[in-house]
Amino acid sequence: MFTKDFIAAELAIKTLKTLPKGLRKKVKKNILLHSDQCSQYTSKEFTDFCKAAGITQNMSKAGYPYDNAPMKRYFNSLKNELIYFYHYRTEEALYSAVENYAYVYYNNMRPHSANNHLTPFEKRYEKLGHAVTKLLNQNNNTNIDLIFF
Repeated sequence: MFTKDFIAAELAIKTLKTLPKGLRKKVKKNILLHSDQCSQYTSKEFTDFCKAAGITQNMSKAGYPYDNAPMKRYFNSLKNELIYFYHYRTEEALYSAVENYAYVYYNNMRPHSANNHLTPFEKRYEKLGHAVTKLLNQNNNTNIDLIFF
């Protein structure tokens, strides 16, 4: 018997089976799939498929959609700042654009309000700069100036 939940589970399975070829070649094991607790992801069909495919499921707690908020925010930014603006003719062009966005723009150039409008790179080294300054002050070494840019 086909139910709405069965059809949704079948669609979720079909989606995982049709991952782009390039991604399937790169990711062969230790796949972690994060989702909410909707019926298609908790169905026997889907959980059996994940086990057979070596996919570990990770789900948000029931009634608590915020435990994956940073990743949801990242993907929202990725889609709205990059993906929706361009047409990619090849998988390689798409992967290259996403890698550039993630490793160059998002982490090194894009200010984040959660970081007091610093980039993640600036925030990380701001903390390091404070730690080094504190260490130097503890040793009364005032002959060294640190400049972070």
